Amino acid sequence: MSKKDNIAEQPGFGALLTMVAGAIDAYTFMLHGEVFAGLQTGNLILLGLNLGKGQFEMSVRYALSLLAFFLGTILIRLLQRSHWFKNADKFRRQMILAYEFMLLVIVAVIGQILPNLLTTSILSMAAAAELQEFRRLAGGPFTPLMMTGNLRTLAESSFDAIIYHETSAQQKLKVTGLIMVTFALGAGLVAGLIPLLGAFTILFPAGLIVIAFLLITFNNH
Repeated sequence: MSKKDNIAEQPGFGALLTMVAGAIDAYTFMLHGEVFAGLQTGNLILLGLNLGKGQFEMSVRYALSLLAFFLGTILIRLLQRSHWFKNADKFRRQMILAYEFMLLVIVAVIGQILPNLLTTSILSMAAAAELQEFRRLAGGPFTPLMMTGNLRTLAESSFDAIIYHETSAQQKLKVTGLIMVTFALGAGLVAGLIPLLGAFTILFPAGLIVIAFLLITFNNH
């Protein structure tokens, strides 16, 4: 299958996933104790800062998110290595998107009565599923959660496109720019929706996952 035929590697699909990632991180940060569901670098820094200040109770929230992301990644890796799904990319991606959707709906339905630590852990497992499964975009590596690497790519491709007029760099610049904008857009939309919808704002990224699921389902390859 060529990357042109694989909808999961198309820029528009990648933009959809990064919007989901930005939305989930904004949601947990604003409503569940200023913890990131997916940006584990941020959680690791905050864990170290709180440990350094002796604030051990606050450190637990970041440690649990890290642990949930770790376990969530292993769960998806087990699925990827399973002989039932190993060579069935389309079906496996449908299953993982359905799993991510289910976790977000659980948070929407009962998240208000769950402790923040548990809610954030559930969403960290959802973020881990997305990052582990969807790792390629336009024929290259893709990280829908890690904007530091994307920022470096944006700077590099900008230089090569502007100074050396490289066609490949121009394409990479467009794709990386799209990914970064949609990540911020997802976070911004959640910030705007929270005053209106409160905890049910998590249904916004859940809706985006439904769109991603349908795109994969109705793709002929």
